Amino acid sequence: MVRSHGRTRSQPAKGTKNGAAESEAAKPKLLSGGNPQIPKGDGDAPVQAYISAMPGWKREVGCYLDALIERSVPNVRKAVRWNTPFYGIEDRGWFLAFHCFTKYVKVTFLNGDSLRPLPPVGSRQADVRYFHIHESDEPDEDLLVSWLKQASGLPGKEMF
Repeated sequence: MVRSHGRTRSQPAKGTKNGAAESEAAKPKLLSGGNPQIPKGDGDAPVQAYISAMPGWKREVGCYLDALIERSVPNVRKAVRWNTPFYGIEDRGWFLAFHCFTKYVKVTFLNGDSLRPLPPVGSRQADVRYFHIHESDEPDEDLLVSWLKQASGLPGKEMF
């Protein structure tokens, strides 16, 4: 399983018995497949809120992906749209997103059809390719970094 690279969940809110009432109220709703419902927002904060709300092992995957993207892609731009973190390059568009499903985290390469080797899962959208990370997977980090660098160097998608 992927490691979280030192990031931790936020602590329960103070001011209530063990912080339980406030932390439950502030906890984002989980949608189908355990996908957190996070308000639309630009920057690192909404992405970190999404990752913090990812359930169980999926949170470790989210921390891993976010840290890997930051290390591999200088000046990466982040946002949350449609309950999904997006990563892009200023003035070039978005190149990647990820999303929780019941049994895996789907990594979406928005220009994945141009990557070599191709990410393994096709899409109904011509340019898009996916890579799924399951709970027991040990992703090939060198391959992921290669895809990240290739994808971030291509023209991205302006989706919003």
